[in-house]
Amino acid sequence: MKNLITTVAALATLAFTYQPADACTGITLTAKDGTRILSRTIEWGGSELNSQYVVVPRGYQQQSYIPGGKVDGLRFTARYGYVGLAVEQKEFVAEGLNEAGLSAGLFYFPRYGKYEDYQEANRTSSIADLQLVSWILANFSTVEEVKAGMKDIHVIAIDPRASTVHWRIEDLSGKQVVIEIVDGKVNFYDNPLGVLTNSPGFEWQMTNLNNYVNLFPGSANAQQFGDVQLTSFGAGSGFLGIPGDVTPPSRFVRAAFYQTTTPQKETATETVLQCFQIMNNFDIPVGVEFPKGQVPVDIPSATQWTSATDVANRKIYFRTMYNSAIRCIDLKQIDFGKTQYQAVLLDEVKQQPIVPVDIH
Repeated sequence: MKNLITTVAALATLAFTYQPADACTGITLTAKDGTRILSRTIEWGGSELNSQYVVVPRGYQQQSYIPGGKVDGLRFTARYGYVGLAVEQKEFVAEGLNEAGLSAGLFYFPRYGKYEDYQEANRTSSIADLQLVSWILANFSTVEEVKAGMKDIHVIAIDPRASTVHWRIEDLSGKQVVIEIVDGKVNFYDNPLGVLTNSPGFEWQMTNLNNYVNLFPGSANAQQFGDVQLTSFGAGSGFLGIPGDVTPPSRFVRAAFYQTTTPQKETATETVLQCFQIMNNFDIPVGVEFPKGQVPVDIPSATQWTSATDVANRKIYFRTMYNSAIRCIDLKQIDFGKTQYQAVLLDEVKQQPIVPVDIH
């Protein structure tokens, strides 16, 4: 990567300082055949993210941005080929999967995370937070390898005004962890539930689930109040009281309960489709995050794309706010030793296709 300052980099870092619907929701489902599917949304209501998918071959060399927009930080060469979904520019992979079966993704984590301050003495071992997913996918095959590798690098912000992020990674064994950096310290949390949203921290979100111990699938039994019998108005009253707003704690609770009460499907493909159905509940329409009277950005949705990753079968699926058709990239069909680096817009045509029904 050339050592230069780009306008795109400056705009990208500035975009992350304003936080309209900087929301992400992640779940994990397991099929009866043991296949695990990691699904997530990415939200940004402030602008079009111009998301791309990137195909990165083995041997591809990258270098990290450092504060000021310079590409002068950690250099790394891809040991493993991978496919990623990038936001703002091709280097900023927000979700991806490598050929070894390691999945990694970043989620916004504003006001609670804090990286160490950039030090020029650590320049060659410093990696921008928005490039950490690329570094992980390029170098490692297991969660334990990631843990060991993190000891040798310094995660920094390109722009100290920008939102911090935290990360979710999972390997072929099914081990999943959340990485959070608070006060410069890297913390790893086991995530057997497989749910992640945004702030506050992961441990708080898990503790907060205890506030909803009264929720259960199905309908509440009728209750006798003296001479009056009370009955639920319809099915699903066991979930009465589940939070319905779009804040991260509320989305975490809904994701946890929807995930754990959904029927287990037989196959990976069925589970992928099930993930997309569940994630429909987390689409955020443009407008709810803007103050009254403020004109929203002219995009169809704050939920810019939704993905599902089949780690075992090395497939990554996605759909976008412009095209609700589910598309799939099969990593097993890619020769990462021969393919060239590619960065392709998720949507060449930014308009939902409408297919006419031809009636004879």
